[in-house]
Amino acid sequence: MMKFSCEKALLQSAIAVTSRAVAQKSSIPALEGLLLHADTLLTVSGYNMQTGIRTRVSADVTEGGDIVLNARLFGDIIRRMPDDVVTLTADEKQMVHLHCGDADFDILGLSAADYPDLPEVEDEYAISIQQKVLKAMIEETAFAVSTNESRPVHTGALFEISEKGLAMVAVDGFRLAVRREPLEKIEGGAFSFVTPGSALNEVKGICGDVEDLAAVTLGKRHILFEVGDTELICRRLEGEFLDYKNAIPRKNPTTVIADTKALIESIDRVSVVISDKLKSPVRCIFDHDRVRLSAKTGNGEAKDVCRVSGDGGGLEIGFNNRYLMEALRYAPADTVKIELNTGVSPAIIVPTEGEENFLYMVLPVRLKSAE
Repeated sequence: MMKFSCEKALLQSAIAVTSRAVAQKSSIPALEGLLLHADTLLTVSGYNMQTGIRTRVSADVTEGGDIVLNARLFGDIIRRMPDDVVTLTADEKQMVHLHCGDADFDILGLSAADYPDLPEVEDEYAISIQQKVLKAMIEETAFAVSTNESRPVHTGALFEISEKGLAMVAVDGFRLAVRREPLEKIEGGAFSFVTPGSALNEVKGICGDVEDLAAVTLGKRHILFEVGDTELICRRLEGEFLDYKNAIPRKNPTTVIADTKALIESIDRVSVVISDKLKSPVRCIFDHDRVRLSAKTGNGEAKDVCRVSGDGGGLEIGFNNRYLMEALRYAPADTVKIELNTGVSPAIIVPTEGEENFLYMVLPVRLKSAE
């Protein structure tokens, strides 16, 4: 037996958060469900054997217990309930009665005994960081995480913790993103690990735009993110991550300073003629105090000029429009410094002033000789 009452809104948001870790289709029916555990509070968990999310909800528990409910059905029911208190009663045959206002539902649950345990994470190493900072760092690096399964370690982002703080790094063979921030608290000294990109997207969704701290704990095989009343546990990715510090050339003779928004608009403008069917690099010529951008495909030809400060000495270099655009779009600064060397060397994008809290590297695309 099990019985509790809970505000509909609280229950609905708990289902929304945890359902993101529920397996869509699984050979274990329980994994398509959410595990509800009631004692003094209600704990809702979702787990797909890769990532688990559990969250605690304040509830009035009359009788403690456990049950698994199909996530989609349970979510659909609660979402349609009136805004009132939901009461859930389950009997020993796993029959579940849901009552709210004038609405009543009877559904069949599954035994919690079939639900696999979420992994335990031993806390050897841990850090604390503001939720909004963690959220921004993920946002500003995750776009460069690789989707190519042939190098599984690069389908995640590297977290590197030292006395200087946290560096997050993502790389996919065409570009590289680094974000650095000081940390509130470090336990256990310097350490590093790789978190799957899919799990990071969920962490980003759980973090609020608040200064409350999130804790990240590293276990032997898993990583635990604690954000408010919610915990996310995911597997660590194993393997040799790119030695990124040595992959970034910083002795670049040419430097220009650009207004981030203006350069994005120029790239966007010349990208109009580029499509999935008609791909073409954006050709950039860095002159004195300006960049001339152009693109040419079967759709037509587009040209624009973006004012910058600095002299590119006529350097001509081609970029994939999306890769260059994303680096600028996620750069947390109004003006950026672009470091260049030759037409076949990577471009480096860093803040103009202050701490170097981000760095983006974009590899050029070889241009066909001047058309």
